[in-house]
Amino acid sequence: MIREDLERLEVNILSPYASLSSKSKGRIIETEKCDFRTEYQRDRDKILHCNSFRRLKHKTQVFLSPQGDHYRTRLTHTLEVSQIARTISRCLRLNEDLTEAIALGHDLGHTPFGHAGEYVLNELHDGGFLHNIQSVRVVDHIENYGKGLNLTYEVKNGIACHSDNLVDATTLEGRVVRISDKIAYINHDIEDAIRAGVLRESDLPYDSIYILGRTKSERITTMIQSIVEYSKDDIQMADEVLKAHNGLKAFMFENVYSNSEAKSEDKKAQDIVKVLYEYYLHHVNELPDFYHTIIEKFGMKQAVCDYVAGMTDQFAVELYKEMYIPKFWSR
Repeated sequence: MIREDLERLEVNILSPYASLSSKSKGRIIETEKCDFRTEYQRDRDKILHCNSFRRLKHKTQVFLSPQGDHYRTRLTHTLEVSQIARTISRCLRLNEDLTEAIALGHDLGHTPFGHAGEYVLNELHDGGFLHNIQSVRVVDHIENYGKGLNLTYEVKNGIACHSDNLVDATTLEGRVVRISDKIAYINHDIEDAIRAGVLRESDLPYDSIYILGRTKSERITTMIQSIVEYSKDDIQMADEVLKAHNGLKAFMFENVYSNSEAKSEDKKAQDIVKVLYEYYLHHVNELPDFYHTIIEKFGMKQAVCDYVAGMTDQFAVELYKEMYIPKFWSR
């Protein structure tokens, strides 16, 4: 059987620190194994074909619903994270299939309008809101009409732990995705900010650029090389490279992520999310039929949160306009 051959190949070629698909802690619901795919390959395919993954193409990365064709969306960010993470895992002889599955699923729970939407739901929703935890809700309770994707423990753990607000993932593959997410978003956000005229290349902090490189490609290569060289039983990079990366990250938070020009529309976006959330709390019957099943299992507020969090930028704007902007008489 092809799957069994692939599992034996993992044992023979992967690092002792890698996660073997044959040793997975499994799924909540036991299912018959695939003849030609490992468990982590199946998870990757499940994520790739789900509705939430497709919606990422219309969700904000940094710049709200950018008009230019070359700005990142949450989908292109996800693909870049996946590619960086797979490169690192391959070099370290970790399980590339597990790494890819985690990377493709890590942002499935992100709100419309990026972190601006996340901030609002965190303020409004009982118990708060974190997009990494919502991503696990998506694959467990929302996708497949509430049946979930029934992913393996290792994939869900990596998705949940990809952000800084939780402990490290239990697998090195999950930790690779966590550091790859940081490498990807800092460097592609720099490129988008320069394209948007928010930054000039000469604005970047010299101390960081001197260590990491002047171009996006040079910086990513430097960090990947450092991770591959310094990682063994954990995922890490050289101190000077990490310091340079942190300096670049601090610069971006000060000059782009909190920049009044780059984030000038965030307040409007936050108002839309707030209005939609509060509207559906008082008009629960207007939720799509599926979310009434969520109400039965998890309560009204969770169903409203799930619905709003799953919206794309454009859908949220159009819904808001339909509710509150009068249509002009055309006859």
